Amino acid sequence: MSRQAVVIALPPEEMAPVSTELREAGFEALGVHNADELESLLSSRRNVAVAVLDGEGDFDTSLEYYSVLHDGDRSIPALMVVSPRTLDRLTANVTRTSINDEYFTRPYSAESLRWRVEAMCIRSQTVDDGSGVILKNGGPDLGDWSRRASVIAVFNPKGGVGKTTVATNLAAALQLRKDQRVLLIDADTVTGHVSSSLGLEQVRTLADSWRDEAEGGDAETLFDIAAAHPSGIRVVDVTSDPLHMDDLDPERVAQAINLSRRAFDYIIIDLHPSYGPLNQAIFREADQIIVPVTPDVPALRAALQFRDVAAEMGVRERMAMVINRANSGVSVTDMERTVGMPALALIRSGGLLFVRAANEGRTVIERFPKEKISEDFEALANRVMAPNAPASAAATAPMRGLFGRAKEPVRA
Repeated sequence: MSRQAVVIALPPEEMAPVSTELREAGFEALGVHNADELESLLSSRRNVAVAVLDGEGDFDTSLEYYSVLHDGDRSIPALMVVSPRTLDRLTANVTRTSINDEYFTRPYSAESLRWRVEAMCIRSQTVDDGSGVILKNGGPDLGDWSRRASVIAVFNPKGGVGKTTVATNLAAALQLRKDQRVLLIDADTVTGHVSSSLGLEQVRTLADSWRDEAEGGDAETLFDIAAAHPSGIRVVDVTSDPLHMDDLDPERVAQAINLSRRAFDYIIIDLHPSYGPLNQAIFREADQIIVPVTPDVPALRAALQFRDVAAEMGVRERMAMVINRANSGVSVTDMERTVGMPALALIRSGGLLFVRAANEGRTVIERFPKEKISEDFEALANRVMAPNAPASAAATAPMRGLFGRAKEPVRA
């Protein structure tokens, strides 16, 4: 199958870095210099997904490009790059011909523009059949566009085992230490606090977006509504209102996650401790389900229960146990034997480090990068990225419990 192609008509000093960035992301970047070149290119190509146009250097030429993009049966979305001042004037006085066209303001980085292009390409591969946004049949490279990121759900049917702690710090380790693009989703629709623990206030939720769409607003992807954390992680809350869940169709949520795979390397989802329809839909979508377990009987019993439920759902092989507060004097071997699965990684107790980091809207990876617990999360990130590889030294090193007993090493 042919790759998605992006036409670029920008000034030379912008065209080179943008083209390089898009090619590194897997696109075919095609530069054009006038409308005739664009017409000739589109006459011989069927894989052009988006055109990136300069919206202010030579506006007449941009209009010619735009006309070619929408000539006849063509409807190729345009990303118009303009200054904030020009954007204000355009949005005040011009009605876009296509609802798929977008504006992008200068100054910008090539990476940020690439993210916008990826989101537009994802949207171009969808259609609303009346029940929500779904993938179109056919289309170039559709399989690759719908599956790129690894989706990792973090779940235990017992609360208080550190799901949010594991989800946020795993996301930070992947983003900051492994240079991965991470989307962090708070799908705990009852007690979720991912955004508040990261210092993000008044974030727009997926439920907000869908309500706006139902009232005539544009359809948006998770990438479109995600809030940017200073660490680089993109964060989405599914809802901030647990009393109005009727708008959150579980299968549509799962589809939104699937459609966001192409824009990220990892999608981490923090789940509520329940077996409701939303969680079940996300379990089916997830490539891996991380189960944080603390060294206590209720947490172990909950993990054992989930193992049986996961087997009934056909997702048992996706489960991976992470032992949280591992330096507590309980044998890792006993925990593995009880739950019936090996530990993917050990996370020692962070104590007040987590409290201090959360009070500053940061993760321990950012606030305390040299602490041992940050090494634990980096070891977890290593195992997530290569689950079949031997565990790292940080993950397998014996830990000392409260009574000085060495714990058993983690086995893959």
